[in-house]
Amino acid sequence: MLIRRIDPDVPLPSYAHPGDAGADLRTTESRELKPGERAVLPTGVSIALPEGYAAFVHPRSGLAARCGVALVNAPGTVDAGYRGEIKVIVVNLDPQEPVRFERFDRIAQLVVQQVEKVRFQEVAELPDSARAEGGFGSTGGHAAVDGTSGTTGGNRYASVVSDREGQ
Repeated sequence: MLIRRIDPDVPLPSYAHPGDAGADLRTTESRELKPGERAVLPTGVSIALPEGYAAFVHPRSGLAARCGVALVNAPGTVDAGYRGEIKVIVVNLDPQEPVRFERFDRIAQLVVQQVEKVRFQEVAELPDSARAEGGFGSTGGHAAVDGTSGTTGGNRYASVVSDREGQ
């Protein structure tokens, strides 16, 4: 894959371990985020993906677990035709502590995948499937969706009003 350094000093994305799916992206900018604050951090690189591929910017689990850092639009999509700098939208979800990023800190992972183009064909009805319209917690496995915490399970949503009344 072709890559261009916009910042000549930034390390190229790299895989930390054999078998890793994501290559680490680094920020070229130091920045502190207060609780609840978000920012767009530059990575100092741009890429040229071949047709039929896309790159996806994923969060780093260590930043999420230790600092409460998340990506607002995870995963971010880099299309094959995009040639601009890859930027990462980070948010500090910690309710009390700020988080500080230093120049060249690893902030996200880039996963490159082959993607299929499809032609959409409109139909009046879709074919049946075992799952049908089940979604949003329809498989259960958590008290909040199984109905044991005062909410309804299946495809129904818990009422915000009933949640507040229960507090």
